[in-house]
Amino acid sequence: MSKIKIFGLGGLNEEGKNMYVVKVDSDIFIFDAGLKYASDKLLGVDYVIPNYDFIKENIKNIKGLFITHGHEKNMGAVCDIVKEVPALKVYATKFTANLLKKELDDSNVYFNNLTIIDPHKKITFGKNSVFPVRLTHSIPDNVGYALNTPDGTIFYTGNYVFDATMLGPYKADIGKLAYIGKQGVLCLMGESMYADKIGYTSPKNRIDKLIRDTLNKTENRIIVTVFTAHVSRIEELFNEISKTTRRVVVMGHKLQGIINNILDNNYVKFNRDRIGDLSNINDKDVIILISNEREKPFMNLNRIINGYDKYVKIKSTDTVFFMEPINDYNEKLAIKVVDDISKVGASVVTMSRKDNLLHHASSEDIMLMLDLMNPKYYMPVIGEYRHMVANAKCASHVGMNKENILLKQNGDVVTFINGELNDVKERVKVDDVLIDGNSSQDIGELVLKDRELLSDNGIVIICATLDKKTKEILAYPEVLTRGFIYVKESSDLIEEIKRISLEVIEENKVDNYVEYNKIKIGIRERLSKYLYDETECKPMIITVVQEV
Repeated sequence: MSKIKIFGLGGLNEEGKNMYVVKVDSDIFIFDAGLKYASDKLLGVDYVIPNYDFIKENIKNIKGLFITHGHEKNMGAVCDIVKEVPALKVYATKFTANLLKKELDDSNVYFNNLTIIDPHKKITFGKNSVFPVRLTHSIPDNVGYALNTPDGTIFYTGNYVFDATMLGPYKADIGKLAYIGKQGVLCLMGESMYADKIGYTSPKNRIDKLIRDTLNKTENRIIVTVFTAHVSRIEELFNEISKTTRRVVVMGHKLQGIINNILDNNYVKFNRDRIGDLSNINDKDVIILISNEREKPFMNLNRIINGYDKYVKIKSTDTVFFMEPINDYNEKLAIKVVDDISKVGASVVTMSRKDNLLHHASSEDIMLMLDLMNPKYYMPVIGEYRHMVANAKCASHVGMNKENILLKQNGDVVTFINGELNDVKERVKVDDVLIDGNSSQDIGELVLKDRELLSDNGIVIICATLDKKTKEILAYPEVLTRGFIYVKESSDLIEEIKRISLEVIEENKVDNYVEYNKIKIGIRERLSKYLYDETECKPMIITVVQEV
Protein backbone atom coordinates (compact mmCIF):
# COMPACT_ATOMS: atom_id res chain seq x y z
CA MET A 1 0.00 0.00 0.00
CA SER A 2 1.21 3.48 -0.86
CA LYS A 3 0.83 7.16 -0.26
CA ILE A 4 0.29 8.86 -3.63
CA LYS A 5 0.32 12.60 -4.33
CA ILE A 6 -0.70 14.20 -7.63
CA PHE A 7 -0.37 17.88 -8.51
CA GLY A 8 0.24 20.20 -11.44
CA LEU A 9 3.22 22.54 -11.67
CA GLY A 10 1.56 23.97 -14.79
CA GLY A 11 -1.29 23.24 -17.21
CA LEU A 12 -4.27 23.65 -14.87
CA ASN A 13 -6.46 26.70 -15.55
CA GLU A 14 -4.28 27.71 -18.52
CA GLU A 15 -3.50 26.74 -22.10
CA GLY A 16 -0.02 25.25 -22.30
CA LYS A 17 2.79 24.93 -19.74
CA ASN A 18 1.73 21.35 -18.98
CA MET A 19 3.68 19.65 -16.20
CA TYR A 20 2.18 17.11 -13.81
CA VAL A 21 3.80 15.33 -10.88
CA VAL A 22 2.87 11.97 -9.39
CA LYS A 23 4.67 11.00 -6.19
CA VAL A 24 4.35 7.36 -5.07
CA ASP A 25 5.83 7.21 -1.56
CA SER A 26 9.33 8.61 -2.25
CA ASP A 27 9.39 7.91 -6.01
CA ILE A 28 8.56 10.90 -8.23
CA PHE A 29 7.32 10.70 -11.83
CA ILE A 30 6.86 13.84 -13.96
CA PHE A 31 4.66 13.91 -17.05
CA ASP A 32 5.32 16.56 -19.72
CA ALA A 33 7.24 19.81 -19.40
CA GLY A 34 5.68 22.38 -21.69
CA LEU A 35 5.65 26.11 -22.29
CA LYS A 36 2.99 28.65 -23.09
CA TYR A 37 3.49 31.64 -25.31
CA ALA A 38 3.49 35.06 -23.72
CA SER A 39 0.54 37.43 -24.03
CA ASP A 40 0.94 41.02 -25.21
CA LYS A 41 0.99 42.13 -21.57
CA LEU A 42 4.27 40.28 -20.96
CA LEU A 43 6.38 42.81 -22.82
CA GLY A 44 9.36 41.27 -24.59
CA VAL A 45 8.82 37.83 -23.00
CA ASP A 46 9.10 35.01 -25.54
CA TYR A 47 7.48 32.24 -23.55
CA VAL A 48 6.59 31.09 -20.04
CA ILE A 49 7.54 27.81 -18.36
CA PRO A 50 6.65 26.34 -14.95
CA ASN A 51 8.91 27.08 -12.02
CA TYR A 52 11.02 23.92 -11.70
CA ASP A 53 12.50 24.43 -8.23
CA PHE A 54 10.64 21.26 -7.23
CA ILE A 55 12.76 19.28 -9.73
CA LYS A 56 16.01 20.79 -8.49
CA GLU A 57 15.11 20.13 -4.86
CA ASN A 58 13.96 16.51 -5.42
CA ILE A 59 16.19 15.33 -8.27
CA LYS A 60 17.46 12.31 -6.27
CA ASN A 61 13.94 10.87 -6.02
CA ILE A 62 12.78 11.68 -9.57
CA LYS A 63 12.59 8.51 -11.67
CA GLY A 64 12.06 10.38 -14.90
CA LEU A 65 10.35 13.04 -16.99
CA PHE A 66 7.97 11.35 -19.47
CA ILE A 67 7.03 13.36 -22.58
CA THR A 68 3.77 12.46 -24.35
CA HIS A 69 4.49 14.09 -27.72
CA GLY A 70 6.52 16.71 -29.54
CA HIS A 71 4.38 19.83 -29.19
CA GLU A 72 5.80 22.86 -27.40
CA LYS A 73 2.98 22.93 -24.87
CA ASN A 74 4.14 19.50 -23.72
CA MET A 75 7.92 19.51 -24.19
CA GLY A 76 8.87 23.18 -24.74
CA ALA A 77 10.39 23.61 -21.27
CA VAL A 78 12.71 20.59 -21.45
CA CYS A 79 15.73 22.49 -22.85
CA ASP A 80 15.53 25.16 -20.15
CA ILE A 81 15.16 22.57 -17.38
CA VAL A 82 17.91 20.12 -18.39
CA LYS A 83 20.31 23.00 -18.94
CA GLU A 84 20.18 23.51 -15.16
CA VAL A 85 19.34 19.95 -14.13
CA PRO A 86 21.37 17.68 -16.46
CA ALA A 87 20.88 14.69 -14.12
CA LEU A 88 17.15 14.58 -14.97
CA LYS A 89 16.25 11.47 -17.00
CA VAL A 90 13.92 12.17 -19.91
CA TYR A 91 11.85 9.49 -21.69
CA ALA A 92 10.18 9.97 -25.09
CA THR A 93 9.11 7.99 -28.15
CA LYS A 94 11.27 8.04 -31.29
CA PHE A 95 9.67 10.94 -33.17
CA THR A 96 9.37 13.06 -30.04
CA ALA A 97 12.96 12.29 -29.04
CA ASN A 98 14.23 13.32 -32.49
CA LEU A 99 12.44 16.67 -32.22
CA LEU A 100 13.84 17.12 -28.73
CA LYS A 101 17.38 16.31 -29.86
CA LYS A 102 17.08 18.91 -32.62
CA GLU A 103 15.84 21.49 -30.14
CA LEU A 104 18.69 20.70 -27.74
CA ASP A 105 21.24 21.02 -30.56
CA ASP A 106 19.77 24.33 -31.71
CA SER A 107 19.99 25.61 -28.13
CA ASN A 108 23.59 24.34 -27.76
CA VAL A 109 22.57 22.17 -24.81
CA TYR A 110 24.59 18.98 -24.31
CA PHE A 111 22.35 16.34 -22.74
CA ASN A 112 22.92 12.59 -22.61
CA ASN A 113 20.05 11.49 -20.35
CA LEU A 114 17.43 11.13 -23.10
CA THR A 115 16.00 7.61 -23.48
CA ILE A 116 13.94 6.56 -26.51
CA ILE A 117 11.03 4.32 -25.54
CA ASP A 118 8.61 2.17 -27.54
CA PRO A 119 4.83 2.27 -27.09
CA HIS A 120 3.45 -0.72 -25.20
CA LYS A 121 6.77 -1.69 -23.57
CA LYS A 122 6.81 -1.48 -19.79
CA ILE A 123 9.55 0.45 -17.96
CA THR A 124 10.04 -0.84 -14.41
CA PHE A 125 11.05 1.29 -11.42
CA GLY A 126 11.07 -1.06 -8.42
CA LYS A 127 7.51 -1.68 -7.25
CA ASN A 128 6.16 0.82 -9.81
CA SER A 129 6.22 0.77 -13.60
CA VAL A 130 5.38 3.09 -16.48
CA PHE A 131 3.54 1.76 -19.55
CA PRO A 132 3.25 4.07 -22.62
CA VAL A 133 0.08 3.61 -24.71
CA ARG A 134 -0.18 4.98 -28.23
CA LEU A 135 -2.95 7.58 -28.64
CA THR A 136 -4.11 9.55 -31.67
CA HIS A 137 -3.02 13.16 -32.03
CA SER A 138 -1.82 15.44 -34.85
CA ILE A 139 1.76 14.27 -34.47
CA PRO A 140 3.28 10.75 -34.77
CA ASP A 141 4.26 8.59 -31.78
CA ASN A 142 1.93 10.34 -29.34
CA VAL A 143 1.40 8.34 -26.12
CA GLY A 144 -0.43 8.45 -22.83
CA TYR A 145 1.24 7.02 -19.74
CA ALA A 146 -0.03 4.40 -17.30
CA LEU A 147 1.82 4.57 -14.00
CA ASN A 148 1.21 1.22 -12.32
CA THR A 149 1.35 1.34 -8.51
CA PRO A 150 0.43 -1.20 -5.79
CA ASP A 151 -2.84 0.73 -5.27
CA GLY A 152 -3.89 0.90 -8.91
CA THR A 153 -2.98 2.76 -12.09
CA ILE A 154 -2.59 6.51 -12.52
CA PHE A 155 -3.24 7.20 -16.22
CA TYR A 156 -2.26 10.49 -17.87
CA THR A 157 -3.80 10.91 -21.33
CA GLY A 158 -1.89 13.94 -22.64
CA ASN A 159 -3.67 15.14 -25.82
CA TYR A 160 -5.79 12.69 -27.80
CA VAL A 161 -8.75 12.04 -30.10
CA PHE A 162 -10.46 8.88 -31.25
CA ASP A 163 -10.26 8.72 -35.05
CA ALA A 164 -10.30 5.30 -36.72
CA THR A 165 -8.97 6.72 -40.02
CA MET A 166 -5.63 7.75 -38.49
CA LEU A 167 -3.40 4.70 -38.79
CA GLY A 168 0.23 3.67 -38.28
CA PRO A 169 2.13 5.95 -35.88
CA TYR A 170 -1.13 7.83 -35.14
CA LYS A 171 -3.36 4.87 -34.32
CA ALA A 172 -4.71 4.64 -30.76
CA ASP A 173 -4.55 1.20 -29.15
CA ILE A 174 -8.07 1.01 -27.73
CA GLY A 175 -7.55 -2.60 -26.72
CA LYS A 176 -4.69 -1.62 -24.41
CA LEU A 177 -6.79 1.16 -22.89
CA ALA A 178 -9.61 -1.26 -22.16
CA TYR A 179 -7.17 -3.79 -20.66
CA ILE A 180 -5.68 -1.13 -18.35
CA GLY A 181 -9.21 -0.16 -17.33
CA LYS A 182 -10.04 -3.75 -16.38
CA GLN A 183 -6.89 -4.01 -14.24
CA GLY A 184 -8.07 -1.09 -12.10
CA VAL A 185 -7.44 2.65 -12.60
CA LEU A 186 -7.16 4.61 -9.38
CA CYS A 187 -7.06 8.04 -11.08
CA LEU A 188 -7.45 9.15 -14.68
CA MET A 189 -5.90 12.51 -15.62
CA GLY A 190 -7.71 13.52 -18.81
CA GLU A 191 -7.34 16.51 -21.11
CA SER A 192 -9.98 19.26 -21.16
CA MET A 193 -9.22 21.55 -24.16
CA TYR A 194 -12.37 20.69 -26.18
CA ALA A 195 -14.52 19.37 -23.32
CA ASP A 196 -17.14 22.05 -24.00
CA LYS A 197 -17.61 20.88 -27.61
CA ILE A 198 -20.50 18.48 -28.18
CA GLY A 199 -19.91 15.18 -29.97
CA TYR A 200 -16.69 13.60 -31.21
CA THR A 201 -13.85 15.70 -32.59
CA SER A 202 -13.61 13.36 -35.60
CA PRO A 203 -14.31 13.99 -38.47
CA LYS A 204 -14.00 17.74 -37.89
CA ASN A 205 -10.25 17.30 -37.37
CA ARG A 206 -9.85 16.20 -41.00
CA ILE A 207 -9.37 18.83 -43.69
CA ASP A 208 -8.66 16.70 -46.78
CA LYS A 209 -11.89 17.86 -48.50
CA LEU A 210 -11.08 21.54 -47.92
CA ILE A 211 -7.54 21.03 -49.27
CA ARG A 212 -8.88 19.13 -52.30
CA ASP A 213 -11.48 21.81 -53.07
CA THR A 214 -8.85 24.56 -52.76
CA LEU A 215 -6.43 22.77 -55.10
CA ASN A 216 -9.14 22.03 -57.67
CA LYS A 217 -10.66 25.51 -57.69
CA THR A 218 -7.37 27.41 -57.82
CA GLU A 219 -5.44 27.68 -61.07
CA ASN A 220 -2.53 29.83 -59.91
CA ARG A 221 0.09 29.75 -57.17
CA ILE A 222 -0.97 28.84 -53.63
CA ILE A 223 0.87 29.95 -50.48
CA VAL A 224 0.06 27.62 -47.57
CA THR A 225 0.77 28.48 -43.92
CA VAL A 226 1.25 25.42 -41.71
CA PHE A 227 2.23 24.75 -38.11
CA THR A 228 5.31 22.56 -38.20
CA ALA A 229 4.06 20.68 -35.14
CA HIS A 230 0.89 19.42 -36.83
CA VAL A 231 2.39 16.69 -38.99
CA SER A 232 -0.95 15.05 -39.79
CA ARG A 233 -2.08 18.26 -41.52
CA ILE A 234 1.08 18.24 -43.64
CA GLU A 235 0.36 14.60 -44.50
CA GLU A 236 -3.20 15.46 -45.59
CA LEU A 237 -1.82 18.26 -47.78
CA PHE A 238 0.80 16.01 -49.39
CA ASN A 239 -1.78 13.27 -50.04
CA GLU A 240 -3.98 15.71 -51.96
CA ILE A 241 -1.04 17.27 -53.82
CA SER A 242 -0.07 13.75 -54.97
CA LYS A 243 -3.37 13.59 -56.88
CA THR A 244 -2.42 16.71 -58.90
CA THR A 245 0.51 17.75 -61.08
CA ARG A 246 1.56 20.57 -58.76
CA ARG A 247 5.02 20.92 -57.25
CA VAL A 248 5.86 21.96 -53.69
CA VAL A 249 8.47 24.47 -52.50
CA VAL A 250 9.26 24.39 -48.79
CA MET A 251 10.45 27.69 -47.27
CA GLY A 252 12.28 27.96 -43.96
CA HIS A 253 15.01 25.88 -42.33
CA LYS A 254 12.83 24.54 -39.50
CA LEU A 255 9.98 23.49 -41.79
CA GLN A 256 12.41 21.83 -44.20
CA GLY A 257 13.95 19.91 -41.29
CA ILE A 258 10.55 18.64 -40.10
CA ILE A 259 9.54 17.54 -43.61
CA ASN A 260 12.88 15.80 -44.22
CA ASN A 261 12.46 14.00 -40.90
CA ILE A 262 8.95 12.70 -41.59
CA LEU A 263 9.88 11.62 -45.15
CA ASP A 264 13.16 9.96 -44.11
CA ASN A 265 11.42 7.96 -41.38
CA ASN A 266 8.37 7.09 -43.53
CA TYR A 267 5.91 8.89 -41.27
CA VAL A 268 4.59 10.45 -44.48
CA LYS A 269 4.81 8.99 -47.98
CA PHE A 270 5.42 11.57 -50.74
CA ASN A 271 7.40 11.58 -53.98
CA ARG A 272 10.46 13.74 -53.31
CA ASP A 273 10.65 14.55 -57.02
CA ARG A 274 7.56 16.70 -56.49
CA ILE A 275 9.49 18.94 -54.08
CA GLY A 276 11.00 21.83 -56.05
CA ASP A 277 13.51 24.53 -55.18
CA LEU A 278 13.80 28.31 -55.36
CA SER A 279 13.76 28.19 -59.17
CA ASN A 280 10.12 27.01 -58.97
CA ILE A 281 8.87 29.79 -56.71
CA ASN A 282 7.17 31.75 -59.48
CA ASP A 283 5.73 28.75 -61.33
CA LYS A 284 2.03 29.18 -61.98
CA ASP A 285 0.93 25.96 -60.30
CA VAL A 286 3.45 25.80 -57.44
CA ILE A 287 2.45 25.37 -53.80
CA ILE A 288 4.70 27.32 -51.41
CA LEU A 289 4.79 26.04 -47.83
CA ILE A 290 5.67 28.53 -45.10
CA SER A 291 5.62 27.87 -41.36
CA ASN A 292 3.40 29.74 -38.95
CA GLU A 293 5.04 29.46 -35.55
CA ARG A 294 2.85 29.98 -32.50
CA GLU A 295 5.32 32.18 -30.63
CA LYS A 296 5.23 34.78 -33.42
CA PRO A 297 2.05 34.09 -35.40
CA PHE A 298 2.10 35.03 -39.09
CA MET A 299 5.64 36.42 -38.86
CA ASN A 300 6.76 34.74 -42.09
CA LEU A 301 3.57 35.67 -43.93
CA ASN A 302 3.83 39.27 -42.73
CA ARG A 303 7.36 39.46 -44.07
CA ILE A 304 6.13 38.35 -47.50
CA ILE A 305 3.16 40.76 -47.46
CA ASN A 306 5.39 43.71 -46.51
CA GLY A 307 7.90 42.89 -49.26
CA TYR A 308 10.76 41.96 -46.91
CA ASP A 309 11.09 38.32 -47.97
CA LYS A 310 14.15 37.71 -50.11
CA TYR A 311 12.50 35.18 -52.41
CA VAL A 312 8.67 35.32 -52.26
CA LYS A 313 6.61 38.33 -53.29
CA ILE A 314 2.83 38.10 -53.00
CA LYS A 315 0.87 38.65 -56.24
CA SER A 316 -2.75 39.52 -56.94
CA THR A 317 -3.15 36.11 -58.62
CA ASP A 318 -2.02 34.20 -55.52
CA THR A 319 -4.22 32.32 -53.08
CA VAL A 320 -3.15 32.24 -49.42
CA PHE A 321 -4.42 29.17 -47.56
CA PHE A 322 -4.45 29.21 -43.73
CA MET A 323 -4.23 25.51 -42.86
CA GLU A 324 -5.19 26.00 -39.20
CA PRO A 325 -8.34 27.58 -37.73
CA ILE A 326 -7.84 31.09 -36.35
CA ASN A 327 -7.83 30.99 -32.54
CA ASP A 328 -8.97 33.50 -29.92
CA TYR A 329 -5.45 34.54 -28.94
CA ASN A 330 -4.39 35.50 -32.48
CA GLU A 331 -7.73 36.58 -33.97
CA LYS A 332 -6.94 40.31 -34.15
CA LEU A 333 -3.57 39.69 -35.76
CA ALA A 334 -5.06 37.17 -38.20
CA ILE A 335 -7.78 39.60 -39.33
CA LYS A 336 -5.14 42.27 -40.01
CA VAL A 337 -3.08 39.80 -42.05
CA VAL A 338 -6.12 38.75 -44.08
CA ASP A 339 -6.95 42.42 -44.66
CA ASP A 340 -3.40 43.14 -45.88
CA ILE A 341 -3.55 40.17 -48.27
CA SER A 342 -6.88 41.40 -49.64
CA LYS A 343 -5.37 44.85 -50.29
CA VAL A 344 -2.83 43.21 -52.60
CA GLY A 345 -5.71 41.57 -54.46
CA ALA A 346 -4.83 37.98 -53.54
CA SER A 347 -7.46 35.43 -52.48
CA VAL A 348 -7.66 34.01 -48.95
CA VAL A 349 -8.89 30.62 -47.73
CA THR A 350 -9.46 30.32 -43.96
CA MET A 351 -10.97 27.65 -41.74
CA SER A 352 -14.06 27.81 -39.56
CA ARG A 353 -13.35 27.36 -35.87
CA LYS A 354 -16.69 25.56 -35.59
CA ASP A 355 -16.26 23.12 -38.47
CA ASN A 356 -12.48 22.60 -38.39
CA LEU A 357 -11.08 21.37 -35.09
CA LEU A 358 -7.61 20.43 -33.91
CA HIS A 359 -6.81 16.98 -32.53
CA HIS A 360 -8.15 17.39 -28.98
CA ALA A 361 -10.78 15.33 -27.18
CA SER A 362 -14.35 16.66 -27.39
CA SER A 363 -17.08 15.59 -24.96
CA GLU A 364 -17.83 12.21 -26.58
CA ASP A 365 -14.10 11.37 -26.84
CA ILE A 366 -13.75 12.14 -23.14
CA MET A 367 -16.74 10.00 -22.20
CA LEU A 368 -15.41 7.11 -24.31
CA MET A 369 -12.03 7.36 -22.55
CA LEU A 370 -13.80 7.35 -19.17
CA ASP A 371 -15.81 4.31 -20.21
CA LEU A 372 -12.67 2.43 -21.30
CA MET A 373 -10.66 3.39 -18.22
CA ASN A 374 -13.49 3.16 -15.63
CA PRO A 375 -11.42 5.14 -13.08
CA LYS A 376 -12.20 5.37 -9.39
CA TYR A 377 -11.22 9.07 -9.43
CA TYR A 378 -11.05 11.54 -12.31
CA MET A 379 -8.85 14.64 -12.48
CA PRO A 380 -9.43 17.02 -15.43
CA VAL A 381 -6.13 18.51 -16.67
CA ILE A 382 -4.82 20.50 -19.69
CA GLY A 383 -7.02 23.52 -20.21
CA GLU A 384 -8.52 26.66 -18.77
CA TYR A 385 -10.81 26.27 -15.78
CA ARG A 386 -14.01 26.51 -17.86
CA HIS A 387 -12.72 23.61 -19.96
CA MET A 388 -11.95 21.62 -16.81
CA VAL A 389 -15.48 22.26 -15.49
CA ALA A 390 -16.93 21.03 -18.81
CA ASN A 391 -14.67 17.97 -18.51
CA ALA A 392 -16.02 17.31 -15.02
CA LYS A 393 -19.57 17.45 -16.42
CA CYS A 394 -18.62 14.77 -18.96
CA ALA A 395 -17.54 12.56 -16.06
CA SER A 396 -20.87 13.20 -14.33
CA HIS A 397 -22.73 12.19 -17.51
CA VAL A 398 -21.11 8.73 -17.44
CA GLY A 399 -22.12 8.20 -13.81
CA MET A 400 -19.09 9.29 -11.77
CA ASN A 401 -19.82 10.58 -8.28
CA LYS A 402 -19.20 14.29 -7.84
CA GLU A 403 -16.94 13.58 -4.85
CA ASN A 404 -14.64 11.48 -7.07
CA ILE A 405 -14.14 14.24 -9.67
CA LEU A 406 -11.13 16.33 -8.66
CA LEU A 407 -11.07 19.91 -9.95
CA LYS A 408 -7.76 21.44 -8.91
CA GLN A 409 -5.48 24.34 -9.77
CA ASN A 410 -1.70 24.43 -10.11
CA GLY A 411 -0.07 23.56 -6.80
CA ASP A 412 -3.13 21.88 -5.24
CA VAL A 413 -2.12 18.41 -4.02
CA VAL A 414 -4.41 15.39 -4.38
CA THR A 415 -3.47 12.72 -1.84
CA PHE A 416 -4.39 9.03 -1.88
CA ILE A 417 -3.54 6.78 1.06
CA ASN A 418 -4.00 3.05 0.48
CA GLY A 419 -6.10 3.77 -2.59
CA GLU A 420 -8.51 6.18 -0.89
CA LEU A 421 -8.75 9.95 -1.26
CA ASN A 422 -7.41 11.78 1.77
CA ASP A 423 -8.95 15.23 1.69
CA VAL A 424 -6.13 17.30 3.21
CA LYS A 425 -5.43 20.86 2.15
CA GLU A 426 -1.86 20.82 0.87
CA ARG A 427 -0.13 23.00 -1.68
CA VAL A 428 3.28 23.06 -3.30
CA LYS A 429 5.00 26.20 -4.54
CA VAL A 430 4.14 27.06 -8.14
CA ASP A 431 5.13 30.05 -10.22
CA ASP A 432 5.87 31.20 -13.76
CA VAL A 433 9.37 31.53 -15.16
CA LEU A 434 9.47 34.23 -17.86
CA ILE A 435 11.97 33.47 -20.61
CA ASP A 436 13.33 36.27 -22.81
CA GLY A 437 15.66 35.40 -25.70
CA ASN A 438 18.32 32.73 -25.20
CA SER A 439 18.58 33.22 -21.45
CA SER A 440 17.10 30.43 -19.35
CA GLN A 441 16.93 32.74 -16.33
CA ASP A 442 13.60 34.14 -15.20
CA ILE A 443 13.53 37.85 -16.13
CA GLY A 444 11.36 38.53 -13.07
CA GLU A 445 8.48 40.82 -12.18
CA LEU A 446 10.67 43.89 -11.58
CA VAL A 447 12.05 43.77 -15.12
CA LEU A 448 8.53 43.35 -16.47
CA LYS A 449 7.28 46.35 -14.46
CA ASP A 450 10.16 48.46 -15.80
CA ARG A 451 9.25 47.46 -19.36
CA GLU A 452 5.62 48.31 -18.72
CA LEU A 453 6.61 51.70 -17.31
CA LEU A 454 8.85 52.40 -20.31
CA SER A 455 6.15 51.38 -22.79
CA ASP A 456 3.52 53.57 -21.11
CA ASN A 457 5.48 56.71 -20.17
CA GLY A 458 9.01 56.58 -21.61
CA ILE A 459 12.26 57.50 -19.92
CA VAL A 460 14.05 60.65 -18.73
CA ILE A 461 17.82 60.56 -18.17
CA ILE A 462 19.60 63.31 -16.20
CA CYS A 463 23.37 63.56 -16.73
CA ALA A 464 25.82 65.78 -14.80
CA THR A 465 29.62 65.86 -14.30
CA LEU A 466 31.49 67.01 -11.16
CA ASP A 467 35.13 67.76 -10.47
CA LYS A 468 36.65 64.80 -8.58
CA LYS A 469 38.55 66.97 -6.10
CA THR A 470 36.56 70.14 -5.64
CA LYS A 471 33.12 68.67 -6.42
CA GLU A 472 32.37 71.71 -8.55
CA ILE A 473 29.89 71.16 -11.39
CA LEU A 474 31.82 70.91 -14.66
CA ALA A 475 28.93 69.99 -16.94
CA TYR A 476 25.51 71.25 -15.93
CA PRO A 477 22.61 68.76 -16.05
CA GLU A 478 21.68 67.56 -19.52
CA VAL A 479 18.31 65.96 -20.19
CA LEU A 480 17.71 63.05 -22.56
CA THR A 481 14.20 61.69 -23.14
CA ARG A 482 12.81 58.77 -25.13
CA GLY A 483 9.11 58.03 -25.51
CA PHE A 484 8.09 60.82 -23.11
CA ILE A 485 7.78 64.23 -24.81
CA TYR A 486 8.69 65.87 -28.10
CA VAL A 487 11.74 67.87 -26.99
CA LYS A 488 11.55 70.65 -29.62
CA GLU A 489 8.09 71.64 -28.42
CA SER A 490 8.83 71.31 -24.69
CA SER A 491 11.82 73.62 -24.12
CA ASP A 492 10.28 75.20 -20.99
CA LEU A 493 9.69 71.78 -19.45
CA ILE A 494 13.27 70.70 -20.22
CA GLU A 495 14.69 73.87 -18.67
CA GLU A 496 12.67 73.33 -15.51
CA ILE A 497 13.91 69.72 -15.31
CA LYS A 498 17.49 71.05 -15.51
CA ARG A 499 16.80 73.67 -12.84
CA ILE A 500 15.28 71.16 -10.39
CA SER A 501 18.14 68.71 -10.98
CA LEU A 502 20.78 71.41 -10.40
CA GLU A 503 19.00 72.50 -7.24
CA VAL A 504 19.04 68.95 -5.83
CA ILE A 505 22.76 68.55 -6.66
CA GLU A 506 23.63 71.82 -4.93
CA GLU A 507 21.61 70.87 -1.84
CA ASN A 508 23.59 67.66 -1.41
CA LYS A 509 27.09 69.19 -1.74
CA VAL A 510 28.87 69.88 1.54
CA ASP A 511 32.40 71.24 1.09
CA ASN A 512 34.26 68.49 -0.79
CA TYR A 513 31.74 65.75 -0.11
CA VAL A 514 28.72 64.75 -2.23
CA GLU A 515 25.82 62.46 -1.25
CA TYR A 516 25.31 60.71 -4.60
CA ASN A 517 22.48 58.43 -3.39
CA LYS A 518 20.61 61.41 -1.99
CA ILE A 519 21.05 63.23 -5.30
CA LYS A 520 19.57 60.31 -7.26
CA ILE A 521 16.68 59.82 -4.85
CA GLY A 522 16.02 63.56 -4.58
CA ILE A 523 15.98 64.13 -8.36
CA ARG A 524 13.71 61.11 -8.86
CA GLU A 525 11.22 62.22 -6.19
CA ARG A 526 11.08 65.93 -7.13
CA LEU A 527 10.98 65.33 -10.88
CA SER A 528 8.33 62.61 -10.55
CA LYS A 529 6.02 65.00 -8.76
CA TYR A 530 6.76 67.90 -11.12
CA LEU A 531 6.36 65.84 -14.31
CA TYR A 532 3.13 64.25 -13.13
CA ASP A 533 1.69 67.69 -12.26
CA GLU A 534 2.66 69.01 -15.71
CA THR A 535 1.97 66.00 -17.95
CA GLU A 536 0.05 63.43 -15.84
CA CYS A 537 2.72 60.92 -16.88
CA LYS A 538 5.20 58.98 -14.74
CA PRO A 539 8.28 58.32 -16.89
CA MET A 540 11.18 56.24 -15.64
CA ILE A 541 13.81 58.67 -14.28
CA ILE A 542 17.48 57.71 -14.31
CA THR A 543 20.18 59.97 -12.87
CA VAL A 544 23.83 59.68 -13.97
CA VAL A 545 26.31 61.78 -11.96
CA GLN A 546 29.99 61.17 -12.74
CA GLU A 547 33.33 62.59 -11.57
CA VAL A 548 36.33 63.54 -13.70
